[in-house]
Amino acid sequence: MPTFCRHGRLEERCPVCVAKAKKASGEAAPRRTSSAPRRPPRTASGGATRTRPGVVVRKEARAAEDGYANELVPGLRATADAARLAEELGFAVARVEELQLAAPGRYGEVARLAGEDREEAFWLAFQIAALGPLETDEPWATIDAVRTTWADGADPEPGELPLGPRAGIDRRRGAAATFAAYRAWAQRAGSQEAAFAGDAAWTPQRRFDRAFERLGLPGFGRSPRFELLVLVSRLGLVELEPWTLMYGTDATDPVVVAAKRVFGIGDAINLSRRSSELCAEAGVPAAALDLALRNFGQPATAPRLRAAATVGVDDEVRARVARVLGAAPAPEEPSDAAS
Repeated sequence: MPTFCRHGRLEERCPVCVAKAKKASGEAAPRRTSSAPRRPPRTASGGATRTRPGVVVRKEARAAEDGYANELVPGLRATADAARLAEELGFAVARVEELQLAAPGRYGEVARLAGEDREEAFWLAFQIAALGPLETDEPWATIDAVRTTWADGADPEPGELPLGPRAGIDRRRGAAATFAAYRAWAQRAGSQEAAFAGDAAWTPQRRFDRAFERLGLPGFGRSPRFELLVLVSRLGLVELEPWTLMYGTDATDPVVVAAKRVFGIGDAINLSRRSSELCAEAGVPAAALDLALRNFGQPATAPRLRAAATVGVDDEVRARVARVLGAAPAPEEPSDAAS
């Protein structure tokens, strides 16, 4: 009978297992040869491969390969990349903890409203996720300029104002479609709180699953949906647990692109499984993984997306993740004392 490996493939066809077996036996991987001469790359004027209008081709900046390999992140081939992922997780975990313990800015306002007017708290949380904090010295500028209350029934109209990089508004469809669909979803349930909470018998993980599914609103993509559910859970509005990133098939989602690179696989089921394994082994909440992967997927020289956080990298988390990934710097050997 065929034998399947831990990566869900036939053992003899799994590139990870085959490479490990050959490395253990000292056998070099066969080189691909061909007797036919290679074609030189064609230039654009000579009929080179064309991209469709509007398609942006991004070249990933990767650290130089140095023989690094780790089962938790099989797509990474450089120790520097693993160390950078550990750093981004260190920041993202600190940001999630800040939301829960001392939420800054409008996040803090949501937390305060949770004890005063929960419908207004949910509405503000949705506006934050939909419009997105800006990556400027005034992250709340657009949100403060256009935010409305749940009670007055009006929706924000951002127009041409800048949106955050993780916003859930599709400019082509317009903001009105997103906000109108959200209001309709909440009104069908009787209230926003009832819409998020669902059945009282659900587990926090099940509640997350159902809320994520039902928040598939016009223009409101995977990442802002995940962010909204992180906010309402960590700011004390509803008991749910973002336990998986709900990877989809959107090839333009920068988090999905980064996850495929890190975990060395493309299908959503195995991406979810490997993400869960990494979080479990490294002791980090899945709630932090979306922002960590988004930042990891950016060029190393690009500014980190902070999502209005006021904290820095949690060095303890960074060091722990680096140790789990085998990317921690080797301890310095003590020098011999002078005689």
